[in-house]
Amino acid sequence: MIAVATITPNPAVDVSTSVERIVPASKLRCAAARRDPGGGGINVARVIKRLGGNPVAIYPHGGATGHVLSQLVAREQIASRVCKIAEETREDFSIEEKRTGQQYRFVLPGPALNESEWRACLACLDTLESSPGFVVASGSLPPGVPADFYARVGQISKSRNAKFALDSSGTALAAALAPGGGVYLCKPNLRELSELVGTRLDDEASWIAASRGLVERGQAEIVALTLGHRGALLATADLTLRAQALPIVPVSSVGAGDSFLGGLIFGLATGFELEQAFRYAVAAGSSALLNHGTELCHAQDTVRLAAHVLVEPL
Repeated sequence: MIAVATITPNPAVDVSTSVERIVPASKLRCAAARRDPGGGGINVARVIKRLGGNPVAIYPHGGATGHVLSQLVAREQIASRVCKIAEETREDFSIEEKRTGQQYRFVLPGPALNESEWRACLACLDTLESSPGFVVASGSLPPGVPADFYARVGQISKSRNAKFALDSSGTALAAALAPGGGVYLCKPNLRELSELVGTRLDDEASWIAASRGLVERGQAEIVALTLGHRGALLATADLTLRAQALPIVPVSSVGAGDSFLGGLIFGLATGFELEQAFRYAVAAGSSALLNHGTELCHAQDTVRLAAHVLVEPL
Protein backbone atom coordinates (compact mmCIF):
# COMPACT_ATOMS: atom_id res chain seq x y z
CA MET A 1 0.00 0.00 0.00
CA ILE A 2 1.41 3.40 -1.03
CA ALA A 3 0.27 5.92 1.55
CA VAL A 4 1.42 9.01 -0.37
CA ALA A 5 2.50 9.64 -3.95
CA THR A 6 4.10 12.97 -4.84
CA ILE A 7 4.46 14.40 -8.33
CA THR A 8 7.05 17.04 -9.20
CA PRO A 9 7.03 18.20 -12.84
CA ASN A 10 9.94 20.62 -12.34
CA PRO A 11 12.48 18.96 -9.98
CA ALA A 12 16.01 20.19 -9.34
CA VAL A 13 19.28 19.37 -7.72
CA ASP A 14 19.53 21.96 -4.94
CA VAL A 15 23.09 23.17 -4.33
CA SER A 16 23.78 25.14 -1.16
CA THR A 17 26.95 26.72 0.16
CA SER A 18 28.18 29.75 2.13
CA VAL A 19 30.68 32.55 1.71
CA GLU A 20 32.01 35.15 4.13
CA ARG A 21 30.82 38.12 2.08
CA ILE A 22 29.19 38.61 -1.32
CA VAL A 23 30.81 41.34 -3.40
CA PRO A 24 30.77 41.98 -7.17
CA ALA A 25 33.61 41.02 -9.52
CA SER A 26 35.82 39.36 -6.88
CA LYS A 27 36.48 35.64 -6.80
CA LEU A 28 34.48 34.36 -3.83
CA ARG A 29 35.82 31.33 -1.94
CA CYS A 30 32.83 29.23 -0.87
CA ALA A 31 32.44 26.43 1.64
CA ALA A 32 32.01 22.88 0.38
CA ALA A 33 28.73 22.53 -1.50
CA ARG A 34 25.84 20.42 -0.26
CA ARG A 35 23.55 18.77 -2.81
CA ASP A 36 19.99 17.71 -2.08
CA PRO A 37 17.14 16.47 -4.25
CA GLY A 38 14.70 19.32 -4.74
CA GLY A 39 11.42 20.48 -6.17
CA GLY A 40 8.21 20.78 -4.17
CA GLY A 41 6.89 17.24 -4.41
CA ILE A 42 10.29 15.63 -3.87
CA ASN A 43 10.81 17.77 -0.78
CA VAL A 44 7.41 16.73 0.57
CA ALA A 45 8.36 13.08 -0.02
CA ARG A 46 11.64 13.63 1.84
CA VAL A 47 9.77 15.04 4.84
CA ILE A 48 7.19 12.25 4.90
CA LYS A 49 9.94 9.63 4.72
CA ARG A 50 11.84 11.24 7.60
CA LEU A 51 8.72 11.32 9.73
CA GLY A 52 8.13 7.62 9.18
CA GLY A 53 5.91 7.46 6.08
CA ASN A 54 6.23 5.49 2.87
CA PRO A 55 6.05 7.87 -0.10
CA VAL A 56 6.73 7.31 -3.77
CA ALA A 57 8.07 10.26 -5.79
CA ILE A 58 7.11 10.75 -9.45
CA TYR A 59 9.23 13.16 -11.49
CA PRO A 60 10.92 13.64 -14.88
CA HIS A 61 14.70 13.61 -15.17
CA GLY A 62 17.21 14.13 -17.92
CA GLY A 63 20.94 14.25 -18.54
CA ALA A 64 23.76 14.02 -16.02
CA THR A 65 21.98 16.27 -13.50
CA GLY A 66 18.91 14.05 -13.72
CA HIS A 67 21.07 11.03 -12.90
CA VAL A 68 22.45 12.86 -9.85
CA LEU A 69 18.90 13.76 -8.80
CA SER A 70 17.78 10.13 -8.86
CA GLN A 71 20.84 9.09 -6.85
CA LEU A 72 20.05 11.74 -4.24
CA VAL A 73 16.43 10.60 -3.99
CA ALA A 74 17.56 6.98 -3.62
CA ARG A 75 20.05 8.05 -0.93
CA GLU A 76 17.07 9.11 1.18
CA GLN A 77 15.47 5.70 0.60
CA ILE A 78 12.51 7.10 -1.30
CA ALA A 79 10.95 4.99 -4.03
CA SER A 80 10.87 6.72 -7.44
CA ARG A 81 8.85 6.49 -10.64
CA VAL A 82 10.96 8.36 -13.16
CA CYS A 83 10.05 9.68 -16.61
CA LYS A 84 13.08 10.25 -18.83
CA ILE A 85 13.22 13.51 -20.77
CA ALA A 86 15.52 14.82 -23.49
CA GLU A 87 16.69 18.04 -21.78
CA GLU A 88 18.87 18.40 -18.70
CA THR A 89 17.34 18.55 -15.22
CA ARG A 90 17.95 21.96 -13.64
CA GLU A 91 20.05 22.98 -10.66
CA ASP A 92 19.14 25.65 -8.11
CA PHE A 93 21.58 27.47 -5.86
CA SER A 94 21.39 29.03 -2.40
CA ILE A 95 24.28 30.95 -0.85
CA GLU A 96 24.48 32.15 2.74
CA GLU A 97 26.51 35.27 3.41
CA LYS A 98 28.09 34.51 6.77
CA ARG A 99 28.80 38.11 7.72
CA THR A 100 25.14 39.15 7.60
CA GLY A 101 23.31 35.83 7.81
CA GLN A 102 21.44 36.76 4.61
CA GLN A 103 20.54 34.03 2.14
CA TYR A 104 20.59 34.44 -1.62
CA ARG A 105 18.59 32.02 -3.79
CA PHE A 106 19.09 31.51 -7.51
CA VAL A 107 16.40 29.50 -9.32
CA LEU A 108 17.17 28.37 -12.85
CA PRO A 109 14.45 27.69 -15.43
CA GLY A 110 13.45 24.09 -15.81
CA PRO A 111 13.91 22.01 -18.96
CA ALA A 112 11.16 22.14 -21.56
CA LEU A 113 8.97 19.02 -21.63
CA ASN A 114 7.27 17.95 -24.83
CA GLU A 115 3.75 16.52 -24.79
CA SER A 116 4.82 12.89 -24.67
CA GLU A 117 7.10 13.64 -21.70
CA TRP A 118 4.56 15.42 -19.50
CA ARG A 119 1.92 12.87 -20.41
CA ALA A 120 4.34 10.15 -19.30
CA CYS A 121 4.47 11.78 -15.85
CA LEU A 122 0.68 11.59 -15.62
CA ALA A 123 0.78 7.97 -16.79
CA CYS A 124 3.25 7.13 -14.00
CA LEU A 125 0.65 8.28 -11.49
CA ASP A 126 -2.26 6.61 -13.27
CA THR A 127 -0.48 3.24 -13.46
CA LEU A 128 0.85 2.94 -9.91
CA GLU A 129 0.49 -0.66 -8.83
CA SER A 130 -1.70 0.34 -5.89
CA SER A 131 -3.78 3.44 -5.30
CA PRO A 132 -2.22 5.89 -2.84
CA GLY A 133 -4.26 7.37 -0.04
CA PHE A 134 -2.94 10.84 -0.90
CA VAL A 135 -1.49 12.42 -4.02
CA VAL A 136 0.59 15.58 -3.48
CA ALA A 137 1.42 17.82 -6.44
CA SER A 138 3.81 20.63 -5.69
CA GLY A 139 6.02 23.17 -7.39
CA SER A 140 6.16 25.21 -10.57
CA LEU A 141 5.42 23.94 -14.05
CA PRO A 142 8.35 23.78 -16.48
CA PRO A 143 8.15 25.13 -20.04
CA GLY A 144 5.97 23.09 -22.35
CA VAL A 145 3.66 21.78 -19.62
CA PRO A 146 0.07 23.06 -19.93
CA ALA A 147 -1.48 25.20 -17.20
CA ASP A 148 -4.09 22.51 -16.52
CA PHE A 149 -1.46 19.87 -15.67
CA TYR A 150 -2.36 19.86 -11.98
CA ALA A 151 -6.05 19.79 -12.85
CA ARG A 152 -5.29 16.57 -14.76
CA VAL A 153 -3.44 15.22 -11.71
CA GLY A 154 -6.56 16.00 -9.68
CA GLN A 155 -8.78 14.05 -12.07
CA ILE A 156 -6.46 11.02 -11.98
CA SER A 157 -6.39 11.20 -8.17
CA LYS A 158 -10.17 11.36 -8.08
CA SER A 159 -10.47 8.35 -10.37
CA ARG A 160 -8.22 6.37 -8.04
CA ASN A 161 -10.04 7.49 -4.87
CA ALA A 162 -6.97 9.35 -3.62
CA LYS A 163 -7.12 12.64 -1.74
CA PHE A 164 -5.41 15.33 -3.81
CA ALA A 165 -3.23 17.98 -2.12
CA LEU A 166 -1.84 20.89 -4.14
CA ASP A 167 0.86 23.47 -3.52
CA SER A 168 1.39 25.73 -6.52
CA SER A 169 0.69 29.26 -7.72
CA GLY A 170 -0.56 31.38 -10.61
CA THR A 171 -2.45 29.86 -13.52
CA ALA A 172 -1.52 26.29 -12.54
CA LEU A 173 -3.17 26.77 -9.14
CA ALA A 174 -6.21 28.57 -10.54
CA ALA A 175 -6.83 25.90 -13.19
CA ALA A 176 -6.72 23.09 -10.64
CA LEU A 177 -9.06 24.90 -8.24
CA ALA A 178 -12.04 24.96 -10.53
CA PRO A 179 -15.13 24.04 -8.45
CA GLY A 180 -15.56 20.27 -8.39
CA GLY A 181 -12.00 19.78 -9.58
CA GLY A 182 -11.21 17.27 -6.86
CA VAL A 183 -8.73 19.25 -4.72
CA TYR A 184 -8.90 17.95 -1.17
CA LEU A 185 -6.26 20.25 0.31
CA CYS A 186 -4.71 23.45 -0.98
CA LYS A 187 -1.63 25.02 0.67
CA PRO A 188 -1.00 28.57 -0.54
CA ASN A 189 1.16 31.14 1.16
CA LEU A 190 -0.24 34.62 1.69
CA ARG A 191 1.09 36.04 -1.59
CA GLU A 192 -0.27 33.10 -3.59
CA LEU A 193 -3.69 33.34 -1.97
CA SER A 194 -3.82 37.10 -2.54
CA GLU A 195 -2.99 36.64 -6.24
CA LEU A 196 -5.57 33.86 -6.53
CA VAL A 197 -8.47 35.87 -5.10
CA GLY A 198 -7.32 39.12 -6.69
CA THR A 199 -7.27 41.31 -3.60
CA ARG A 200 -4.97 42.42 -0.79
CA LEU A 201 -5.15 40.36 2.37
CA ASP A 202 -3.93 42.62 5.15
CA ASP A 203 -5.37 41.15 8.33
CA GLU A 204 -6.60 37.96 9.94
CA ALA A 205 -10.23 38.62 9.00
CA SER A 206 -9.30 38.82 5.31
CA TRP A 207 -7.17 35.68 5.55
CA ILE A 208 -10.09 33.77 7.03
CA ALA A 209 -12.59 35.11 4.50
CA ALA A 210 -10.38 34.26 1.52
CA SER A 211 -9.56 30.76 2.82
CA ARG A 212 -13.16 29.92 3.73
CA GLY A 213 -14.30 31.34 0.39
CA LEU A 214 -12.32 28.66 -1.46
CA VAL A 215 -13.99 26.00 0.69
CA GLU A 216 -17.49 27.45 0.31
CA ARG A 217 -17.12 27.60 -3.49
CA GLY A 218 -16.14 23.94 -3.61
CA GLN A 219 -12.59 24.65 -4.76
CA ALA A 220 -10.97 22.72 -1.89
CA GLU A 221 -12.10 20.89 1.22
CA ILE A 222 -9.18 22.16 3.32
CA VAL A 223 -7.14 25.34 2.90
CA ALA A 224 -3.86 25.46 4.84
CA LEU A 225 -2.51 29.00 4.63
CA THR A 226 1.11 29.58 5.63
CA LEU A 227 1.89 33.05 6.98
CA GLY A 228 5.65 33.03 7.53
CA HIS A 229 6.60 34.67 10.83
CA ARG A 230 2.88 35.03 11.64
CA GLY A 231 2.27 31.28 11.76
CA ALA A 232 -0.47 29.51 9.82
CA LEU A 233 -4.23 29.17 9.42
CA LEU A 234 -6.35 26.18 8.43
CA ALA A 235 -9.95 26.36 7.22
CA THR A 236 -12.60 23.74 6.41
CA ALA A 237 -16.36 23.91 6.07
CA ASP A 238 -16.74 23.28 9.80
CA LEU A 239 -13.85 25.01 11.54
CA THR A 240 -11.01 27.48 11.31
CA LEU A 241 -7.78 26.87 13.20
CA ARG A 242 -5.00 29.36 13.90
CA ALA A 243 -1.45 28.70 15.06
CA GLN A 244 1.09 31.39 15.91
CA ALA A 245 4.69 30.96 14.81
CA LEU A 246 7.10 29.46 17.32
CA PRO A 247 9.82 31.80 18.66
CA ILE A 248 12.66 30.53 16.46
CA VAL A 249 15.54 32.54 15.03
CA PRO A 250 15.74 31.11 11.49
CA VAL A 251 18.99 29.74 10.12
CA SER A 252 17.36 29.30 6.71
CA SER A 253 13.80 29.62 5.44
CA VAL A 254 14.38 27.35 2.43
CA GLY A 255 11.99 24.40 2.47
CA ALA A 256 9.81 25.59 5.34
CA GLY A 257 6.65 25.50 3.22
CA ASP A 258 7.46 22.03 1.87
CA SER A 259 8.19 20.82 5.40
CA PHE A 260 4.86 22.25 6.59
CA LEU A 261 2.97 20.41 3.83
CA GLY A 262 4.93 17.20 4.40
CA GLY A 263 4.12 17.29 8.11
CA LEU A 264 0.44 17.95 7.42
CA ILE A 265 0.09 15.14 4.87
CA PHE A 266 2.06 12.73 7.05
CA GLY A 267 -0.30 13.46 9.92
CA LEU A 268 -3.44 13.04 7.83
CA ALA A 269 -2.14 9.85 6.17
CA THR A 270 -1.23 8.45 9.58
CA GLY A 271 -4.75 9.07 10.88
CA PHE A 272 -4.20 12.12 13.10
CA GLU A 273 -7.17 14.31 13.88
CA LEU A 274 -7.07 17.49 11.80
CA GLU A 275 -5.97 19.69 14.72
CA GLN A 276 -3.07 17.38 15.56
CA ALA A 277 -2.02 17.12 11.89
CA PHE A 278 -2.04 20.94 11.70
CA ARG A 279 0.09 21.11 14.84
CA TYR A 280 2.56 18.66 13.28
CA ALA A 281 2.66 20.76 10.11
CA VAL A 282 3.56 23.94 12.00
CA ALA A 283 6.22 22.04 13.95
CA ALA A 284 7.74 20.59 10.75
CA GLY A 285 7.82 24.01 9.08
CA SER A 286 9.45 25.48 12.19
CA SER A 287 11.97 22.63 12.34
CA ALA A 288 13.14 23.46 8.81
CA LEU A 289 14.13 26.93 10.01
CA LEU A 290 16.77 25.39 12.26
CA ASN A 291 18.78 23.87 9.42
CA HIS A 292 21.16 25.23 6.82
CA GLY A 293 20.58 25.15 3.08
CA THR A 294 17.99 22.69 1.84
CA GLU A 295 18.07 20.20 4.72
CA LEU A 296 14.33 20.56 5.45
CA CYS A 297 12.93 19.45 8.80
CA HIS A 298 14.10 16.58 10.97
CA ALA A 299 11.84 14.16 12.79
CA GLN A 300 13.32 14.64 16.27
CA ASP A 301 12.94 18.42 16.09
CA THR A 302 9.43 18.13 14.66
CA VAL A 303 8.22 15.90 17.48
CA ARG A 304 9.85 18.15 20.08
CA LEU A 305 8.41 21.36 18.64
CA ALA A 306 4.91 19.91 18.13
CA ALA A 307 4.44 19.90 21.90
CA HIS A 308 4.87 23.70 21.90
CA VAL A 309 2.52 24.58 19.03
CA LEU A 310 -0.65 26.21 20.28
CA VAL A 311 -3.63 25.68 17.97
CA GLU A 312 -6.70 27.84 18.61
CA PRO A 313 -10.14 27.51 16.98
CA LEU A 314 -11.50 30.78 15.62
